[in-house]
Amino acid sequence: MDRRSFIKKAGLGAGGIAAGSALAAPAIAQGTTDMVIVSTWPRDFPGLGIPAQRLAARIAELTEGRINVQYFAAGERVGAFDSFDEVASGNAQAYIAADYYWKGKHPGWAAFTAVPFGLTYTEMDAWIKYGGGQELWDEIAGEFGLKNFACGNTGVQMGGWFNKEIESADDLKGLKMRIPGQGGDVMAKLGASPVSLPGGQIYENLVSGAIDATEWVGPYNDYFMKFYEAAKYYYFPGMHEPGAQLAMGLNKTWFEGLSKTDQAIIQAACNEENARTMAETNANNGVYLQRLINEHGVELREFNDEIYDAFGEAAQEVLEEAMDHSPLSKKIFEGFINARQEIGSYMAISDIAYSNKRNRVLGIPE
Repeated sequence: MDRRSFIKKAGLGAGGIAAGSALAAPAIAQGTTDMVIVSTWPRDFPGLGIPAQRLAARIAELTEGRINVQYFAAGERVGAFDSFDEVASGNAQAYIAADYYWKGKHPGWAAFTAVPFGLTYTEMDAWIKYGGGQELWDEIAGEFGLKNFACGNTGVQMGGWFNKEIESADDLKGLKMRIPGQGGDVMAKLGASPVSLPGGQIYENLVSGAIDATEWVGPYNDYFMKFYEAAKYYYFPGMHEPGAQLAMGLNKTWFEGLSKTDQAIIQAACNEENARTMAETNANNGVYLQRLINEHGVELREFNDEIYDAFGEAAQEVLEEAMDHSPLSKKIFEGFINARQEIGSYMAISDIAYSNKRNRVLGIPE
């Protein structure tokens, strides 16, 4: 299977979504409004691009043509990392992305995708919806003229693909690794050289040797990237993205100009896709991990405690630096830390404790 073909219009019916094509009937009826969505993911990208296309199609479907949606994958209208400015400026009405891409604009954005040693999907969902996270998200987004909703999650990510074994923190020194967000900042403190690349450019850089390692998501997503052609060591667990939240960022002025009904529909569609993407990821990761190991000879490795302790020390430094940036950044991360403590402490005696004991009794391997 050609890497660039990925999955032929998977999950989108027979034809998928053509570049720039309308997803609803043309703007004929009075009150119809156009909605251009730009994405940071390539078209038909398993696990990320396909859910983004699915969400775009769902908004058109649920509004019955009142919102005339046009979806553009990365590079079809603007570059992946230009999508924020495209929406903030009003040139497009929404983006679908990971908000930690914008931490250069304000470090607080990282909290709404992933923080090293941060929140899992279950914890993130609770914080955003019932722990004050959405209100903090609204505050930072409002400073840039945006309104943001959670629209997908990839759960605990793998630690990444490496072209050599990583047996100590010293093995990270000098390593050129594609890893964005605060995870990249952690790696930098340990002597690595983090590189931020959009998804469509990772494979070529890994094969050419321009980078030595990369993180992406997990087995389901990574399988179609064919990273195993250049790096055989696949490490877990990833400390950098324990519950990577995906986002729809809307131009706030445009969004507030919609009817209350259409505003609610967009939020509902995002909520639906948020759960669906996580379910799809969980259903596929185990299957594709076995395919990577059995069909392609990938060597699964676990980061040892020494390495994880080094990650932890560096992550704390990164977090403190982010909090020192501004009062808003401090406010956001204090809310995040509080959620990690309150929600995480209960998860330890519920989900985590149960799954550990269940797996021991049933003999399910770690």
